Amino acid sequence: MKIEAQASPEIHDASAKEKTGKTLAQWFAALDQAGGLAKGRRELSNLVLEQVGKDAWWATTIVVEYERAKGQKEKDGRPTGYSICSTKTVAAPLGRVFASFGSQADLDRWLGAGTQVSFAEGGALTNGDGDRLRFTRIRADKDLRLAWEHATRALGSQVEVLFADKGQGKTGITLNHTRIATRREADELRSGWGAALEALKRHLEGA
Repeated sequence: MKIEAQASPEIHDASAKEKTGKTLAQWFAALDQAGGLAKGRRELSNLVLEQVGKDAWWATTIVVEYERAKGQKEKDGRPTGYSICSTKTVAAPLGRVFASFGSQADLDRWLGAGTQVSFAEGGALTNGDGDRLRFTRIRADKDLRLAWEHATRALGSQVEVLFADKGQGKTGITLNHTRIATRREADELRSGWGAALEALKRHLEGA
């Protein structure tokens, strides 16, 4: 998967003040007053979003950086980090779309050339772009879970792919990439997965 460097905004007090009207420190104090981590990420994000308008990028960033500042960690001892979601509807049957995530010939066309894949739980997927993933769950025509093992980008993050029959020969794909350490990596992966799913759509629809 081709991932281009993204010119993500710097995250510090001055940039937050410019874009949202408050410094990070001021936002963190406001979130403390609102109930802090006990409120959960979604509620905190909605609270920030109410004040920053439609700027979901900054709303998410403020909350994730707040969690990091407070030392919140998951059971594995690592921060929850950033997450991205990419969706696509493909005019192809569910079984065909699902199979394209485990076929070397298909993956070469949409994820990146030089694919090697063992489509089984515990099996690996690698390609010439440096992507390396390990299948941790495979439920035919339902979902996939993969551990992202890329050597230089978002190591230790996780990928989940959900498939839904939309009827009339169409399939919906929802791809969630979670546990991403930095905002910049999240932005790069959002762009990369978006382009990859668009390439999958073109491939399966014969465009």
